[in-house]
Parts: sequence; structure tokens; C-alpha cells
Amino acid sequence: MDLSCAQLIIEPSIFACIYVALEVAFLDIMVHNYRDIMAKPPNTRRLASGSRQRTRRQQALSAQGATHPRPQAVTDPLFRDSSFFDPNDLVQVKYEMLRSVQQEGRSVVEAAASSGLSRPVFYVAQELFQRGGLPGLLPRKRGPKRPHKLSDEALAALAQAIQEAGRMLKGEELAALLAQRFGVEAHPRSIIRRLLPYLRREEKKLR
Repeated sequence: MDLSCAQLIIEPSIFACIYVALEVAFLDIMVHNYRDIMAKPPNTRRLASGSRQRTRRQQALSAQGATHPRPQAVTDPLFRDSSFFDPNDLVQVKYEMLRSVQQEGRSVVEAAASSGLSRPVFYVAQELFQRGGLPGLLPRKRGPKRPHKLSDEALAALAQAIQEAGRMLKGEELAALLAQRFGVEAHPRSIIRRLLPYLRREEKKLR
């Protein structure tokens, strides 16, 4: 049936009413969704995104061998509930440890302890930073686990670290120092077996 001119004039008003009704319904849905979103805590809304970022960062640190071996031991306030300071980032932890001693006047013992590290590790990190800046704190590529890699130079450095610490370092500490300073990875027991005879020889030389 053909539409008359009167129908053409009337029907647009009907469509306008339908359009307004649909628009009101759409706005009502948007308001309810907004309320649901805002009812959730801000931390919950950011949780998924933050978790993905942390996962990617952890993977990158692990790939570079730059993960802190004991992140739970880092007690420095800077690393508590921070999105920037990461206790898992060994390079960042070492840098802040050095900076707190140099710029804030903290003692080496306090700075090392709050960083979850030992005094010998502090002195090695300090030397590496003085020689190479921030890149000097990056982990070196580790070599094979072979005892013959323990040169006299490496043994002398470990002996000096023991002397500075004023105690016999644990095998794990010696292994960390060896890897950091010389890029050599060796089993803690292998290091002790090679180091003890070296210390005895050096002691005899001093007699």
C-alpha cells in the first residue's frame, strides 16, 4: 500500500520516539556497567595488567642471570610495595646498596644486610662499579663448571674477600663472588677444595 504524505509526516515522530527509548536503555546499561566496575577496588582493576608486566620482567631478569638469589631478604624500605624498585632485580638492588653508602652515609654492614647481600659482595660490586659504571654490575656470562677455571688470581681474590669479611665465607658466597668477578661458575664444594690448600700455602709463606 502506498504511503500518503500525511503518513510520511507522522511516521518520523514514531521513529524518533523509538530512537529515544533505545538510547535511554543503552545509557541505563552503561550506568550499571560503570557502577560494577567502580565497585571493584583500584588494585583489583590493575591486577591483571600488573601481573603480566611483572611476569615479563621476571623472564627478562632470568634470561640475563640478573635475578636476586634471595629477594625475600631485601628489607630496604625502597623495595617495599613499589612498582619501580624490584627486589628481584639484582643490578638495581646492588646499585641502591652502593648509593646508600656513598650518598646517604649508611654503613656497609647495614646496606649489605638490607639488600640481602654480604659484605664481600658489596666490596666486589663497589670495585666493579668503579671500573665499569652501571654496566659493571651486570652479570657476566658464566663459564663451564670446571675446577681448573679457578686460577691463582681467582683464589687470591676469594682469600682477600674472606680476610675483609673477618670470617670464613660459605661456599655459596664464594661461588657468587667468583661468578660476579671472573664470570666463572663452579660448585661451592669444588671451590672449597681448591681454596683451602691455597690458604694453607699462603699461610706458610707468611711464617
